[in-house]
Amino acid sequence: MNYISIQNIDSLDKWVKQALKIKKKPLKNKKLGKNKTLGMLFFNSSLRTRLSTQKAALNLGMNVMVMNFTSEGWTLEFEDGAIMNSGASEHIKEAAAVVSQYCDIIAIRAFAGLVDKEKDNAEIVLSGFLKYATVPVVNMESATGHPLQSLADAITMAEHKTEHRPKVVLTWAPHPKALPQAVPNSFVEMMQLQDADFVITHPEGYELNPEITKDSKIEYDQNKAFENADFIYAKNWSNYNDYGQITNSDPNWTVTSDKMKLTNNAKFMHCLPVRRNVIVTDEVIDSENSIVIEQANNRTYAAQLVLQKILENRK
Repeated sequence: MNYISIQNIDSLDKWVKQALKIKKKPLKNKKLGKNKTLGMLFFNSSLRTRLSTQKAALNLGMNVMVMNFTSEGWTLEFEDGAIMNSGASEHIKEAAAVVSQYCDIIAIRAFAGLVDKEKDNAEIVLSGFLKYATVPVVNMESATGHPLQSLADAITMAEHKTEHRPKVVLTWAPHPKALPQAVPNSFVEMMQLQDADFVITHPEGYELNPEITKDSKIEYDQNKAFENADFIYAKNWSNYNDYGQITNSDPNWTVTSDKMKLTNNAKFMHCLPVRRNVIVTDEVIDSENSIVIEQANNRTYAAQLVLQKILENRK
């Protein structure tokens, strides 16, 4: 069993309920991971993902090894048949096979390069480990998805469940750096598994991959999208069509208290880290309706559920 996409979940509702049970008694299965090792490989930086996944493994009694490939590992070659006479020192064939001997589960974090759309969509790093590793692989954020985050988002929303069918809005917001589409992609895929009025709002030209958004509703008027919303999820992403570029920095897309007044007293969500007063104003993120810290907390239980299911599957 691998956990690569939110679509690997057979029943989101059941998984969320299981995660909430884990949250109540996080050390209940402390013996499950005894003498098992999680290898965490980072090709990009991390705070919540690294600490929450490591905490999840420790809650299950696992040993944990962490390696930052960019500063500690050899540069890897991912192309089969490559003539390695420059640059890369080790091929993914050997690297994945070797790491598999040391670990029972491999977790990988490797962002999009935002230069070559075709290469990013091919998920070169993640696909390489999936192809050549001999143990289960967990996606800690790849070029196109962040399924641990979206599972935590689903858990958090369940804790703030409305009595009526909720309206959930994913809104683009400005950012000074070009960011990947991984988080919004996985959030969209997660929402497609929910019974909700789901709306994506962003400037024209900032459409996500249509193979992911499918028939999800898109609204270019942010104020209209916010009307009567129960959840506002803010996130920047760079242009998918003009790939990896920043073609809009309009500050009018920042989430403000005035915009939140258009909602149904909505909860504010963000995956963190967040640029204050760029993505969202202090007033909104510091308000009682902000649940970003709860989201971050639930990252542990999302990861713990995934690791627990993999361990149980390998018995």
